[in-house]
Amino acid sequence: MQLIDIGANLTHDCFDRDRDAVLQRAREAGVTRMIVTGASREHSPKALALAQAHPGVLYATAGVHPHHASEYTDECDAEMRALHAHAEVVAVGECGLDYFRDFSPRPAQRKAFERQLQLASENGKPLFLHQRDAHDDFMAMLRNFNGRLGPVVVHCFTGSREELFDYLDRDWHIGITGWLCDERRGQHLRELMKNIPANRLMVETDAPYLLPRTLKPMPKDRRNEPAFLPHIVEELARDRGVDAAEAAAASTATARAFFRLPDALSPG
Repeated sequence: MQLIDIGANLTHDCFDRDRDAVLQRAREAGVTRMIVTGASREHSPKALALAQAHPGVLYATAGVHPHHASEYTDECDAEMRALHAHAEVVAVGECGLDYFRDFSPRPAQRKAFERQLQLASENGKPLFLHQRDAHDDFMAMLRNFNGRLGPVVVHCFTGSREELFDYLDRDWHIGITGWLCDERRGQHLRELMKNIPANRLMVETDAPYLLPRTLKPMPKDRRNEPAFLPHIVEELARDRGVDAAEAAAASTATARAFFRLPDALSPG
């Protein structure tokens, strides 16, 4: 199978010691393309640099996560716009709202989110979104941009049935991670998998986070990486009642269309 990991935090410093080996293991596992998540002023430029260093294999997003919303100044907005001038940056985000941790004040979160929604409305790129414990405000802010946005994916979906159908009713896409494999927190997700149309479903590791708890053997350092994406696909396929090859092909086709990637790997 050939897979696209739509969300991997490959700029994380835990990959500094062996990033090339991580990419090689991904290729050997059939993960042929990866979207490197940019989620702050520091890491969005690094995501672009990684994508430029691995053309046709790595692509990037550029944005500011709600945890970092306080850093979204006018200068930051200009930096994000400059990053989005590059073709390797294929989505706006990771951005959104997180009222679970509240690492940035909620008014700052909403302001940063609104500015990034404005950016996406202007450049037409897909949105790579984060939402946790903020569903009502999240939906209200997106409604303010009705008819002005391109494709939307709610990345690392962990929410309720009601939230899922709110997203699907708007033809948004859903990103599924190894949270699905967590018997403590993800059991409800397994029951929802059949409700997601294949052309709205994509897979991601969110590496180095969210190591699938059903993975065997477990890496000693407990670090997640893109090479483990096939394990998530196998679990998801079982929940959907399809074989893994079918689930993989559908997710890859959906991701390729969503991020407007070429049909085949570019040379180099």
